[in-house]
Amino acid sequence: MTSAILPTYARYPLAFEHGEGAWLTSTTGEKYLDFGSSIAVTSLGHTHPHLVQALTQQAQKLWITSNLFEIPEAETLARRLADATFADLVFFSNSGAESVELAIKMARKWNTANGQPERFRMITFQGAFHGRTLATLAAAGNPKYLDGFGPAVEGFDQVPFGDLAAVKAAIGPQTGAILVEPIQGEGGVRAGAREFIRGLREICDESKLLLCFDEVQCGMGRTGKLYAYDYYGVAPDILASAKGIGGGFPLGAVLATAEAAKGMGIGSHGTTYGGNPLAMACGNAVLDVLLAPGFLEEVSRKGLLLRQCLAGLAASHPEVIEEIRGEGLIQGIRVRVPNGDFAAAARAEKLIVIPAGENVLRILPPLIVSDEEIREGVSRLEAACRHFEMAAASQLKEHGAGG
Repeated sequence: MTSAILPTYARYPLAFEHGEGAWLTSTTGEKYLDFGSSIAVTSLGHTHPHLVQALTQQAQKLWITSNLFEIPEAETLARRLADATFADLVFFSNSGAESVELAIKMARKWNTANGQPERFRMITFQGAFHGRTLATLAAAGNPKYLDGFGPAVEGFDQVPFGDLAAVKAAIGPQTGAILVEPIQGEGGVRAGAREFIRGLREICDESKLLLCFDEVQCGMGRTGKLYAYDYYGVAPDILASAKGIGGGFPLGAVLATAEAAKGMGIGSHGTTYGGNPLAMACGNAVLDVLLAPGFLEEVSRKGLLLRQCLAGLAASHPEVIEEIRGEGLIQGIRVRVPNGDFAAAARAEKLIVIPAGENVLRILPPLIVSDEEIREGVSRLEAACRHFEMAAASQLKEHGAGG
């Protein structure tokens, strides 16, 4: 039967029935080790007991009342996020794209509130991915994603990632903000150097620009810090969050200083579902786990173990692996074979990894992954490497016989 779903995805012929921790079970009963985490979404793995309890308890009480009324669960989560971060204020959305969209609007409103509405332009970076709305597509500037959707939304100036001189050169009288992923996920797990990220903060301070971080993928514990800005030792003015914040339940958030948000008054933004009690129950449950004593330190330790194992893998298979990159539990493997083919070879070994830009495979295990599961995952990656080495050897032998 022909699918009734809009054909915007090139789906793998594989479906899952249930999951537990770092493991998924397919509809045919096969178990897969999940090193993709639904693209950094299932931060606490599948069916985490604390998340399941929080969601089911809330589901039996109240799902939604709308933002016409106070939502105590949202007040709680916003206060906890503000207390744990640089932020004074939080707005809840449903996705990463919505969060980045608000970050863009907030930056523009800040300049308008300061009497400079002409400063609506934002410096962004090549290789970025900020979402699928018209504004977030324009912010990233990837021609592949913009093609066919008419004129790009005005106001974004892309410069090379990591190039502070290019950033300074791009600042003009209409520039009001800078938007950056501290670690580009879709772009190939490209981690900004500390001097680059800190340099952006200095540039914004000198030029009176807002610094906006897109931490949709690299936030919520991935680097061993609650948010990656803490890893870099600088705070943004606005931060977009999503993916892992709900542990798998749709949830996004924008964190901001009171100064950066001063243009956002009543009626300036809204959402039907944002901040609903079900999402807030999940967000609070995720935060319970992430902020528990020692949890993020364990993520840092496991990230180091993963990096060491991947470095050993690269050293053993230089014909297949070109480079290991990333921080904590957001790692990337740049391969010398097509990354889609490598992902398929990994799936054949019952391991899920996620392709990204620059021919990279994203390695995004859940934050609760065990040491044993890290080693098992790398063992399966090694089996995938051997697949390509054997194919290359076989080809060489055939050419030799033919010659």
